[in-house]
Amino acid sequence: MTTLSDFRLGRLQLAHDSGAMPAVGFGTLIADASTTKSATRDALKVGYRHFDCAERYRNEREVGETLQAGLSTEGIARDEIFVTTKLWNSNHRPERVGPAFEASCERLRLDYVDLYLMHTPFAFRPGDEQDPRDEHGNIVYDDGVTLLDTWTAMEDLVEHGRCRAIGLSDIGLDELRPLYEAARIKPAVVQVEAHPYLPETELLDFCKAHDIVLLAFAPLGHGIKPGPLDDPVVTALAKRLQRTPAQVLLAWAVQRGTALLTTPKSAQRAQENFDISALPDDAFDAINAIQTRLRFNEVVKTGSPGFIPRSA
Repeated sequence: MTTLSDFRLGRLQLAHDSGAMPAVGFGTLIADASTTKSATRDALKVGYRHFDCAERYRNEREVGETLQAGLSTEGIARDEIFVTTKLWNSNHRPERVGPAFEASCERLRLDYVDLYLMHTPFAFRPGDEQDPRDEHGNIVYDDGVTLLDTWTAMEDLVEHGRCRAIGLSDIGLDELRPLYEAARIKPAVVQVEAHPYLPETELLDFCKAHDIVLLAFAPLGHGIKPGPLDDPVVTALAKRLQRTPAQVLLAWAVQRGTALLTTPKSAQRAQENFDISALPDDAFDAINAIQTRLRFNEVVKTGSPGFIPRSA
């Protein structure tokens, strides 16, 4: 029987002896700087040890400052935490990958990161503008670089000891499969939207067969209503098991073999999302049987994340 501590503190071993990822992670997609700091600090105190960041989120500096302060205050060693960050679309050209990575490390105040992800498989026009657009307001893509070109530059980061593992985000199986076959260093992690309404079963099966960890973002449906949190199967199970719907959904995600990310912005919600334990078999099966199919983030079609908060 899986114990509470197995879910809260369990880690998934990454390929190539590149470390182990905590199954329950904290996502830092937060627009407000002060909330970023307070939420990151609360997450560290509660017990989260995986912090998922990105150049795109524009708050790596706030996360880095808070983690450094928190590690010192809580007496936590650097190797006890797992830090992920991501390469943004406008830096896909091989000559831009290294500088983008080093800039993220500087903002995060880290000598290395545990995992570096390609944020999406879409290359935008290179430059400092994150969303380059033409005169009609359309994103300008870069057809002068391939997915494998960018991946090869990321492989160099691993070989030079700058990051321990590399992977991809917001990618489908059709794009992942050929890259996996061509890669010298195989992807250790694939991060995608996944929840009972979008279980990504075929992708998960591929990942399990090829020693790749599937990392689920939006495991609660990003709180969008109606969504998994309101699903009658989930709410009935929550009532029966005396848990919250969020705890039921997060337990299901870990129980099926994925890691997950949530972004609680209060200490109370951080504790709730962390305190998860195994579901009874019939409850797990009932969630697997949900037939609703719905994607909440269309980033896989355009490369433009739909969940990025827009500051005024």
